[in-house]
Amino acid sequence: MSVKSVLLGQVWRKDDSNQDYLVTKVYSEVFAQYAVLRPAEVTAPDAPTVRVKVTKATEGISLPGFTFTQDGSF
Repeated sequence: MSVKSVLLGQVWRKDDSNQDYLVTKVYSEVFAQYAVLRPAEVTAPDAPTVRVKVTKATEGISLPGFTFTQDGSF
């Protein structure tokens, strides 16, 4: 699913494991934008973060391997 932008606090579900991840940081490098995600669970502070390159298309922005899980359009 594509959204207008990736924002802090959004919840994305990993497609292969159905585990929810929380966006904790969004940043840009030269020609690319990245989102840093951490598992949305009680043990999250101890879990490693995941860095995902943001994919831009005409229909919006997405994170490869993840599905946006929240209602509404951002």
